[in-house]
Amino acid sequence: MSKHKRNYTTDFKKKAVELSYARGSIAQVCRELDIPSSVLSRWRREFSEYGKNSFPGRGKPKLTEEQREIANLKKQLKDMQLERDNLKKGDQHLLRERQEKFRFIKHHKFKFPVEKMCSILGVSKSGYYNWLKSGPSKRWLENEAVSLEIHDIFQDSFESYGAPRIRIELLKRGYRISRPRVARLMRANKLFARRRRKFIVTTDANHNYPIAPNILNQNFLVNRENQVWVSDITYIQTGQGWMYLTVIIDLFHRKVVGWSMSQTLSTSDTIIPAFNMAVASNTITEELIFHSDRGTQYASYKFTNILKSYKGLIKQSMSRKGNCWDNAVAESFFKSLKVEWVYKHNYWLRSDAELSIFQWIETWYNRRRIHSSLGYKSIEEFKIEMFNQKVAA
Repeated sequence: MSKHKRNYTTDFKKKAVELSYARGSIAQVCRELDIPSSVLSRWRREFSEYGKNSFPGRGKPKLTEEQREIANLKKQLKDMQLERDNLKKGDQHLLRERQEKFRFIKHHKFKFPVEKMCSILGVSKSGYYNWLKSGPSKRWLENEAVSLEIHDIFQDSFESYGAPRIRIELLKRGYRISRPRVARLMRANKLFARRRRKFIVTTDANHNYPIAPNILNQNFLVNRENQVWVSDITYIQTGQGWMYLTVIIDLFHRKVVGWSMSQTLSTSDTIIPAFNMAVASNTITEELIFHSDRGTQYASYKFTNILKSYKGLIKQSMSRKGNCWDNAVAESFFKSLKVEWVYKHNYWLRSDAELSIFQWIETWYNRRRIHSSLGYKSIEEFKIEMFNQKVAA
């Protein structure tokens, strides 16, 4: 599949450099962002040489040596905590079933008396010795192997995947397994996906700007890229105050094609930079519907004049008043972001929140997260499948 030349925004470059410093690995960040290592290395050199006068943004200071050291220490601490938690979970799982108890006794028989351990764990001494002769069952060994894969997938999904998505990933890895069995093994290992919280509507529709008609009308099924874009704004709390995240999502493959984070809710800081990012990487050659709520940012003349500059190629659509289902895809995206990522973090600095959201969108959501609306495929897998079908046709 031929690759469209990517245009990287200043903010994208800045976040990629900061993420590489925080991770301490250029190669890993390049794989996750799908950019050549030579490009990221060049960005880092420019950032190091020119500092605030380079692409990361005028007047914004670069990471100091002390800040990089603190970021690395935080990462090491998080890795140590994760390792500790996994060991604890492993111990709990080890003591759960009879065969696992027998295995625990076998591994500790030189440290504790076998009879004492059998009594504490509630198994018979004769049963333990019979197990030693026969060895672990085939089913038990299979469950152990699958449990390791489930742990890996669950952690890689930032503890967000439930049994249906984990089963899909296991099938990709060559395991033939049912969803109920995956659910049982997840319960046995105390792996529970995060639950959604109530979602707060943040739209400010109290303005005197003209309202566009609801052209989309909840028709979320489209047959090509750049046919319908939906957009919305949400709040991210930090110790320094609120940050406002604006996203633009292509309904065809659910990719976030444009986004921005800002300290204000002005049109110039929210939807305009997000829209500029979207059009920088997508060529609009056919009619495009741009759908949003009735917020002042979308209805303002600053933004509507930009849409009108496309000479009718872009048609604006707005949800009905108070009807969140008219923009359900954007609402669903924010719910996933909050539950899977934001609620796990306590952001003190606005810059920490910005880098964290960049990581979730660009390295996870847009590339590796599987979507039920795409037949449990990632956005990248779905785009490749669509391209192959087009070639075959």
